[in-house]
Order: sequence, then structure tokens, then C-alpha cells
Amino acid sequence: MTRYDEERIARLLGALPVVPQGWVQAAQELPFARRELDSIVDRAARDADYRAAVVADLEAALRTVGVEPSTPVVAHLRRRLEQ
Repeated sequence: MTRYDEERIARLLGALPVVPQGWVQAAQELPFARRELDSIVDRAARDADYRAAVVADLEAALRTVGVEPSTPVVAHLRRRLEQ
């Protein structure tokens, strides 16, 4: 990459609008949430009683592992448990 290209890229990046704080927070929380969702699904696959409790109250299961039970997260977990 030539010096001109690097400078042009820097200017173009600088011209972009500031990323909304919610996006930054979501990006920071996503790896943790994925790990916790994976742990719920894995445990549900091994333990029928746990699976029944999770299916009965997905929101409580998410809160138990420290994940906010938003509508998209609950829907994602529901889809994964149906597989």
C-alpha cells in the first residue's frame, strides 16, 4: 500500500460517523453471551430435567447465567433448543 493510500484510508475512516454506544456495548458483550448460550444448550442436551426447566422459562435460564433476556436472545435460544 502506498503512503497516499494509507492517508486516504485514514481520511475516509475519519469521515465516518461515530458508532452508536449501543453497538459498542453489544460487540463487547457478544462473546460472553455466546459462551453462556452455548453452555445452556450443551447442558440441556445432556440433562432432560434442566432442558424442561429451560424450555419452561427461557428468561429465567438466561438471567441465571447473567445474560439479559432480550427478545432476539430468547428467540435465538428457543431456535437452538428446538434443533
